[in-house]
Amino acid sequence: MTNKKNITLIGAGIMSATLGVLIKNLLPEAKITIFERLNKVGAESSDAWNNAGTGHSAFCELNYTPQRENGKVDISKALRISEQFEVSKQLWAYLKEKDFVKTGSPFINDIDHMSFVWGDKNINFLKNRYDTLVQYGIFEDMVYSENYDQIAKWIPLMMNGRDRNEKIAVTKMDIGTDVNFGAITRGMIRYLETCDNVELHLGHEVEDLWQERDKQWRVEVKDLETGAEKEVISDFVFIGAGGGALLLLEKSDIPEGRGYGGFPVSGQFLKCNNSEVILQHEAKVYGKAAHGSPPMSVPHLDTRMLDGERSLLFGPYAGFSTKFLKNGSYFDLPLSIEVHNVWPMLSAGIHNIALTKYLIKQVFQSPEVRFEALQKYYPEAKFEDWELITAGQRVQIIKKDKEDGGVLKFGTEIVSSADKSLAALLGASPGASTAVSIMLELLNTCFPDEMKSADWTNKLIELIPSYGQSLIENKDLCLRTRDYTSQVLKLED
Repeated sequence: MTNKKNITLIGAGIMSATLGVLIKNLLPEAKITIFERLNKVGAESSDAWNNAGTGHSAFCELNYTPQRENGKVDISKALRISEQFEVSKQLWAYLKEKDFVKTGSPFINDIDHMSFVWGDKNINFLKNRYDTLVQYGIFEDMVYSENYDQIAKWIPLMMNGRDRNEKIAVTKMDIGTDVNFGAITRGMIRYLETCDNVELHLGHEVEDLWQERDKQWRVEVKDLETGAEKEVISDFVFIGAGGGALLLLEKSDIPEGRGYGGFPVSGQFLKCNNSEVILQHEAKVYGKAAHGSPPMSVPHLDTRMLDGERSLLFGPYAGFSTKFLKNGSYFDLPLSIEVHNVWPMLSAGIHNIALTKYLIKQVFQSPEVRFEALQKYYPEAKFEDWELITAGQRVQIIKKDKEDGGVLKFGTEIVSSADKSLAALLGASPGASTAVSIMLELLNTCFPDEMKSADWTNKLIELIPSYGQSLIENKDLCLRTRDYTSQVLKLED
């Protein structure tokens, strides 16, 4: 069995919480130490106000189903992400069924996921997307309509004041959800604190880490309240610090981390302050990103349930800050630039001039221009009902590339040391909703022999009943699994 029994998790977000839960169930004797620089668990990227909360299941996010030059819609990413979200729901259902996770209000709620488009070209795309997706059990409940009256029943707020002759189309999935990732993160960390040999240190910042000759890691930590410093020894380190992971990966000095850089992007939303308007809309409705804009710019009119309170948001509008974390430093970006990643970052910048122009335009757009974007989705919106809020900070991956020098990548990526004693998670969306699958990938990478053992396999099947099987290819398994998680998590429509 593994000799990695002294484990350090850096960051108390959804990723560290998920990995901690998995390791504690697979390796009960492990000692787990969690360090978080803030004074609250799940308060950065995992926080409900800093995370889209869609439960990114690919039901409505059109950027996950790009249309190829031959006209066909590529659904491979949507299938993969949808399956991964079903895997996450299974672990959450297990924890809830065992009463291991307790939250004041439900951390997951059922909410329709819809895609909304207008114009002949976009309607043809949506119909092709629908026809392709419904061939799979995981998407078979999707419905499609171009009928004004039908759509008005689904989303009356968006249809009031809209020209009946406008060509529109909508797809709808009743099984969609809204997830408070901050709440589930805090629930999992509270559960871990009830387990033996688990320590949580809030207000503690990891300042440095290095590997000793005996292959153990020495982690230098500072208590931000007292200023006291200490060092801890670890057999395995996971850097799950969101945007801060890149800076810590650089401090680890593992060769595998060379050539990586980061591009920070902040998000802003219009938040509705009129309770009467909020109650008229109950769906997550995603549109299509404008031509030439990046994937993270997909507009959506979004019902949220935040700690039991219903909210309505529209966005995102991109912002820019040199911080890697919402509560980070303006020096994060310049301090991340080193000899090994200067060229990849410059090359990525050259190849993404359109993105730079988009961000500049977004940053300097007027409140009136922002509001015009909202009116395309909600024609009768009133300016005084909405306020601009800043959401979370994301750091997109810049990676060394042989041909282009450096490329900007969207999504997440695990970077691990050759001896598998350290791993870091870089990148952003769809991160939180696919956290369980990402952490299973990490375990396969860093604990390969253990993951092949009968003990770990049997335990994983207990935690995640579909483990080792495809929910994409096995329709019956997918529907049985979805029925189970819906019942336990109380997601019945």
